[in-house]
Amino acid sequence: MLIDIITIFPEVCKPYLDSSILGIAQEKGKLEIRLHNLRDYTLDKHRKVDDRPFGGGPGMILTAEPVFRAVEAIKRTADSGQRTTKVILLTPQGKTLNQKLAEKLSKRKHLILICGRYEGVDERVRESLVDEEISIGDYILSGGELAALVLTDSLARLLPGVLGHKDSNVRESFSNNLLEYPQYTRPADFRGLGVPQVLLSGDHKKIEEWRKHQAVKITKKKRPDLLRGP
Repeated sequence: MLIDIITIFPEVCKPYLDSSILGIAQEKGKLEIRLHNLRDYTLDKHRKVDDRPFGGGPGMILTAEPVFRAVEAIKRTADSGQRTTKVILLTPQGKTLNQKLAEKLSKRKHLILICGRYEGVDERVRESLVDEEISIGDYILSGGELAALVLTDSLARLLPGVLGHKDSNVRESFSNNLLEYPQYTRPADFRGLGVPQVLLSGDHKKIEEWRKHQAVKITKKKRPDLLRGP
């Protein structure tokens, strides 16, 4: 999978993208991530990429030209004959990211993520350039960089061969519309706090039954909406 991220702050994204699971995914050749500074695509001699909104109002708007130029340039260098590109705008107006959407997007070969800033982007970007809008929640961030990192991280974990154990994704929260069961590790007794005996029993069938029961119990308590389905 190839993910291109367009941002005015590539230096903010790079350390996280090179760390942990994302770094491993890239080292294994399962994922390629390219960062693009939006200012490299503007024709303005001062590298300006924003302007005041028509009609007045607070803040600044990312202009259409550098975003269009960036996406067009990326598509030309992305071996488009072999890949179907999907352009995503990270925005509060978008579809809320969940595990089902992440699984769907993880099957794509090429994604271009546009990180909004300031008061947003010129509407013509949304109307003529973007294929899908995605939000990571009903709150406002300073820009789309954090949302792009969240989306990229959620996708990398789903790529075959990235995680150490083949069942890791199957057992995590939100898989099968259930939250994850409780997890414990050594020591078995910590300050008088013990571990459920079934986990120490060695009886794998009983352990699996306990985990399923706990997953349903926790989901009913914390996120009953998940059990109702879409």
